[in-house]
Amino acid sequence: MEETISLKELFQTIKKRLWLIVLLTVLATTASGVVSYFLLTPIYQSSTQLLVNQAKSEQTQFTSADIQTNLQLMNTYNVIIKSPAILDKVSDNLDGKVTAGQLNGMITVESANNSQVLDITVQSADPIMAATIANVTAQTFQSEVVNIMNVDNVSILSGAQVGENPSPIKPQPVLNMAIAFVVGLMAGVGLAFLLEFLDNTVRNEQDVEKLLGLPVLGSITVIEDKDIQEAIRQQRQMKARTRGETVGS
Repeated sequence: MEETISLKELFQTIKKRLWLIVLLTVLATTASGVVSYFLLTPIYQSSTQLLVNQAKSEQTQFTSADIQTNLQLMNTYNVIIKSPAILDKVSDNLDGKVTAGQLNGMITVESANNSQVLDITVQSADPIMAATIANVTAQTFQSEVVNIMNVDNVSILSGAQVGENPSPIKPQPVLNMAIAFVVGLMAGVGLAFLLEFLDNTVRNEQDVEKLLGLPVLGSITVIEDKDIQEAIRQQRQMKARTRGETVGS
């Protein structure tokens, strides 16, 4: 026999275990806020842009073939920037404050499609250090790529700068708490329905009909002990009054 659940029963289940849903939602949101604000280290990001062309020549203009060659070399430049040949010198220029291995994990190099512009992005817990690394990396590449690939036409389009009140890119506490709120709410609702599904307690006539698949012919009212004692007391009083009336007549 297939069981169907009405919309009314769904709302009754939610209402019945609303405390559980609210508790899980509040706990998840609070935990996310505590972790985001107090436990996770803020990470700042800074970027610089480079324009890379082939070696300078007497030509005042670049041909389409030159531009196409430059575009094909962009991935090569990406690899060179994160190579030990560059990062070791960047580390030296930073007085060894950051190792080449650490720099490799902090630096991201990207180039847009059909563009000769390189974006060097650095993430660090220190916003000033992030900007410094980005600028030093760009300057080091600009000076060293001449020896590596005979490219002496690298221009720094924009250097990395630090604002007065830099904002971290992560964590994002508000977003994290919003996600935790939704997850906690869904978990609470899911757990409420799971507990309701596993609860086989028979509470009323409707539960009996669902369990046995048979109609209920009658029900026995539950009488409390105090009600029984009160009924006995009233019956004794009535008998006593009846005897008194009989004797008097």
